Amino acid sequence: MRRVSIFGATGSIGCNTLDLIARDPEAYEVVALTGGRNVAKLAKQARAFGAKIAVVADEGDLDDLRDALRGSGVEAGAGRQAILEAAARPVDWAMSAIVGAAGLEPGLAALRNGGTLALANKESLVCAGPLLMETARRHGATILPVDSEHSAVFQALTGERMEAVERVIITASGGAFRDWPIERLATATAAEAATHPNWDMGQRITIDSASMFNKALELIETREFFGVDPARIEVLVHPESLIHAIVGFTDGGLMAHVGPHDMRHAIGYALNWPDRAHIPVERLDFAAMGRLTFEAPDEVKYPALRLAREVMRDRGLSGTVLNGAKERALDHFIAGRISFLHMAETVERVLNIMSSERLGIDASTLDMVRNADETARKRVDEVLPRLTS
Repeated sequence: MRRVSIFGATGSIGCNTLDLIARDPEAYEVVALTGGRNVAKLAKQARAFGAKIAVVADEGDLDDLRDALRGSGVEAGAGRQAILEAAARPVDWAMSAIVGAAGLEPGLAALRNGGTLALANKESLVCAGPLLMETARRHGATILPVDSEHSAVFQALTGERMEAVERVIITASGGAFRDWPIERLATATAAEAATHPNWDMGQRITIDSASMFNKALELIETREFFGVDPARIEVLVHPESLIHAIVGFTDGGLMAHVGPHDMRHAIGYALNWPDRAHIPVERLDFAAMGRLTFEAPDEVKYPALRLAREVMRDRGLSGTVLNGAKERALDHFIAGRISFLHMAETVERVLNIMSSERLGIDASTLDMVRNADETARKRVDEVLPRLTS
């Protein structure tokens, strides 16, 4: 029986992970589940899977969680420290699915157990790739990618030498505004941006898909996880979302990973690795597909991609700054304080302001990463009045 923990259990990745575990319950012992503000859902999950501990993000929700778990035998916790303590409990396999930079510390705590970390939290690699990878190496832990694109690259590289890799292509659906002219984006609302044509995801990541900030983070993640030269990483807009990534080799051959747009495939691959197991996803009918289409992304319409390439060039703490500024700008967009197009402009301004603040130094400690993240968020609030005046 494998011991597992899920950080971000109430989100779409966490729910899909539990769906797979529920299909073979005798094979798993659920140790810890953490969630955001959905106390009722987290308590229901913890009861259903017999978790040892359930932790909610906000300390103010602790009493509600305790009430919801009363009589179940499940321990209740709340707040950052409780999440870190839960992450430190030894398990064989942990899912890192907390959204945003908040997922970094629990992921690091889990790696210190020396097991396997299934990484759906791309921000961890964007903010602190070298720190995360070194922590895994030092503790003999394994990191497996769960983003559909990076899982696809990982699978395509199985049995291959990195020296033979000529290019890595990750695909993007184009999000909610794929067919919108750039002029129309100035009036786009958060509700419009939060509607994805293919994937069922949370509000924030769906808006990031519409702005291509999600893909910008994935460009950086590709560089950090696989060590690929940024010049060899490409993005293609692929509206059907069936080819998740393509790896090109020095002999001219290309290996594409094709699968349905269902996150249970990437999750299930990480859950069962190095083996493959039956996963209840759609089996594709190529004749019924008709065609697969591709186009180059418009980097004028999607400046986040250009910013990602600048970050990959500068490295150091620039990824932390980009992500922190992006998360704070997204807060303002959702609240209606800035326009859709102002998000990328805000992030670029913050990157420029902080470029003189030694962003190129190695992000070698958690404190350095945390300080850069906090500063970037403050800078967003400082530039906002000038941006909107």
